[in-house]
Amino acid sequence: MQKLISYPISVIYYLCFGLCLVIFHPIQWICFNVFGYQAHKKSVDYLNFMLLRCTNLIGTRYTFVNRELIPKNAPLIFVSNHQSMYDIIAMIWYLREFHCKFVSKKELGKGIPSVSYNLRHGGSVLIDRKDPKQAIPTIKGLAEYIEKHQRSAVIFPEGTRSKNGKPKEFAQTGLKILCKNAPSAFVVPITINNSWKMVKFGFFPLGLGNHLTFTVHKPLSVNEVSFDELFVHTESEIIKAIK
Repeated sequence: MQKLISYPISVIYYLCFGLCLVIFHPIQWICFNVFGYQAHKKSVDYLNFMLLRCTNLIGTRYTFVNRELIPKNAPLIFVSNHQSMYDIIAMIWYLREFHCKFVSKKELGKGIPSVSYNLRHGGSVLIDRKDPKQAIPTIKGLAEYIEKHQRSAVIFPEGTRSKNGKPKEFAQTGLKILCKNAPSAFVVPITINNSWKMVKFGFFPLGLGNHLTFTVHKPLSVNEVSFDELFVHTESEIIKAIK
């Protein structure tokens, strides 16, 4: 029944979602090329705010827990499980003060209004998952960037989205490169729940009435523990809070 009801609502949702992307694309371009980084970031923040409001049309709610644990005035590496694209939209808005930059697949760098432009110009990095040699210096550059500017990187060690909420095995390489090249950073584990339910039928129609939760766990300083200890702790904290 929910799937049947969702068809007309999803059509309205996608019209609003697409309209936001189209409207904000030239706004981003103007902000970036005329006013610079800070103006561009504001435009991206409010784009994602509007995209979140679009999801309210399908009954989606969001809760971020323990945001007060996140260190300020330091580089940050947010590490999270990954369930849908709505993970990213919510993190950009609710963690906007930390200037989140993402490690994304190169295919997203073209063809999507607003999204592709932000990935190319907003400080995130695009990697070819079929070419690990290319990914290493690219992620290293992101680590050096957040270290220099005291901003944040977001990495999903599963590599791809979980379609049923069950976590995939975490890969170490990307996080290890970030930690090595951003030595003053804190790793902040985040557990995402229920995001997968929005796309449980695929991208159309969408799941209705979901409550997405983002739980922030205790941060760890990169320079105070070994990477092995940090990785095990981070993966454990994220996984044990998945419901």
